[in-house]
Amino acid sequence: MIVIGWARHADIAVVTIDNPPVNAGSHAVRSGLVAALAEIATQPEIKGVILIGAGKTFIGGSDIREFGQPLADPQLPAVIDAIEALPIPVAAAIRGAALGGGYELALGCDLRVADEKAVVGLPEVSLGLVPGAGGTQRLPRLTGVPVAIDLILSARRISAPEAQSLSMIDVVSTDDLLEDTISALRRLAGKRRIADMPVPAFDPAEAKAAYDKAIARAKGRPAAQQAAQLILSASEKPFREALAEERAVFQAIRISPEAFAYRHLFFAERDAARLDTAAASGSKISRIAVIGAGTMGAGIAHAFLSSGYHVILIERDEPSLTAGEARIAGLREQDFKRGRISEAARQAQAHALTAIAALDAAKDADLVIEAVFEDMAVKRDLLARLGSIVSRETIVATNTSYLDIDAMAEGFPQLKRLLGLHFFSPAHVMKLLEIVRASATSDETLATALSVAKRLGKQPVVAKNAYGFIGNRIYAAYRRHAEFLIQDGATPEAVDRAMTGFGMAMGPFAVADLSALDIAWRMRKAQAATRDPSARYVDIPDRLCEAGRLGRKTGAGYYDYSSGKAQADPAVGAFIAASRQAAGITPRTIGDEEICARCLGAMVNEVALLFAEGVARKPSDIDVAMVHGYGFPRWTGGPVWWSANLPDDDLKSVLAQVAAAEGPLFRAGDVDALISALKQ
Repeated sequence: MIVIGWARHADIAVVTIDNPPVNAGSHAVRSGLVAALAEIATQPEIKGVILIGAGKTFIGGSDIREFGQPLADPQLPAVIDAIEALPIPVAAAIRGAALGGGYELALGCDLRVADEKAVVGLPEVSLGLVPGAGGTQRLPRLTGVPVAIDLILSARRISAPEAQSLSMIDVVSTDDLLEDTISALRRLAGKRRIADMPVPAFDPAEAKAAYDKAIARAKGRPAAQQAAQLILSASEKPFREALAEERAVFQAIRISPEAFAYRHLFFAERDAARLDTAAASGSKISRIAVIGAGTMGAGIAHAFLSSGYHVILIERDEPSLTAGEARIAGLREQDFKRGRISEAARQAQAHALTAIAALDAAKDADLVIEAVFEDMAVKRDLLARLGSIVSRETIVATNTSYLDIDAMAEGFPQLKRLLGLHFFSPAHVMKLLEIVRASATSDETLATALSVAKRLGKQPVVAKNAYGFIGNRIYAAYRRHAEFLIQDGATPEAVDRAMTGFGMAMGPFAVADLSALDIAWRMRKAQAATRDPSARYVDIPDRLCEAGRLGRKTGAGYYDYSSGKAQADPAVGAFIAASRQAAGITPRTIGDEEICARCLGAMVNEVALLFAEGVARKPSDIDVAMVHGYGFPRWTGGPVWWSANLPDDDLKSVLAQVAAAEGPLFRAGDVDALISALKQ
């Protein structure tokens, strides 16, 4: 397949990159570009060159599948060298996206023209890499060092208008991209290599502030630190010397364990958003009904409004409806004040919301999402009533976190159109969306849900209907073993400190206080009659709830919040001591290593159990769910990838500690089979 072709437009050579779907900068693309440029160089009548992507994208990025193995020549720096060596000017005509190596290629050109809807950026740090083809050296010469630090370490995509304001591109095309690029190229006096430009003068204090802020935001990961140092080198070393240093760092870091973990997640995220069967295409969805306007329902409604859907908000009475409308208006105002949406978008979202205190309004929706109280009887009754209201084509979804959707669906007539859409709080912010397939959910319904997730900007993961689905089931095991640890001798703050030290976004007890302890308490009380009396049960959270310590919302839980910040509370120690005494446990000192081993081992064992039960389609889906929904550190690849890369003896030790803590009712998952499935 020929991926690079070129044709003359008078005295301009237009080189087209055609490597669908995103024109990734593969070896074939690189080789083709070098050959095309060499051929063009032999034709003196050609006065300029334009690089443009076929289809909707310039170059979406390098082909990262190549990064785990030796890179074949010509590598990207050689392509850029060929562009710079050409005596005639070269322009990049950017539509769609020019990211990573694609934008580095554009930086190697003399001129950058972008469609008004295009985005550019250097997201390598988000993959555990550094830009390796001049990005850390050329970008600072356009934007200045402080801005380059922010742009590269944040890994964000920059719209064409903003990119032009930052000097990342030269021209924004509002009409015909190719014609506008030809016009801009003809206006160019000759070569304009960024490599020949000086780095703009900057305030060292401003650069340090940008550095400190960006490193903190990136949690000090090696790729971020090294990228920042390389950017600073742009102002300290000759261009070619700093460029060689950048390439050496790139070549080393691309085969680091973190980079492999990031790449695992990159492909896992793509796979999670695909349906296993190619049989179904989704239905078109435009009108959404959200039933329940509490915190979760309002967040869900706002997420859909922000993505251009019309939303019908339904509540049981006018006061509840008014309160829900106010919540959504507040979220919309926050977005406006923070510059996330324009005044026109704010008005459009307001007009796209219909609020009504009547369930019958759901008849006009293509998709109905119930977000009412987490109670089986309440949800079952609601679904039964909806069955006689909505059309046979309407998809109905429950936002339940734990409940059995098949049991909930008794009385609902169109089971193939029913599924779970488990949003995470806050629903308009959290990226994970668990799509829960009930026993009769059709492929078409599932495909529609995946399509909706994409439009919402969510990361979907498909789960089978089972208690807690994927994420909450794993997190329940994690939290249970964290409770074992404090009963055995650790403190809540020690457990939280160890787990955030590992990389979790928050510790389990800080999370419990944030989400409120009474939610899990109600569930434990509902399960008390069926709990095996020989199972290890820690009553510490029950004691806290009985004392009215329900977490942040009451000012006290595992921590005291009277000062506005979480602080260790001696009163919690008294509850823990009483629990230990009742259980006959003599506390001992437990270090961070054991805390991490037991908490992480509990997750991995539960992952193996649920995977064997078919709750998750593939092990990588589990990694995606835990990273996007539960704060598992991305640079570890997720719990499955983490366990697969532990030495065998270490993994066995971790699982043995979990088994010992759980006691005689411990169920061992087949972790070897889990890891084997991951590697297939």
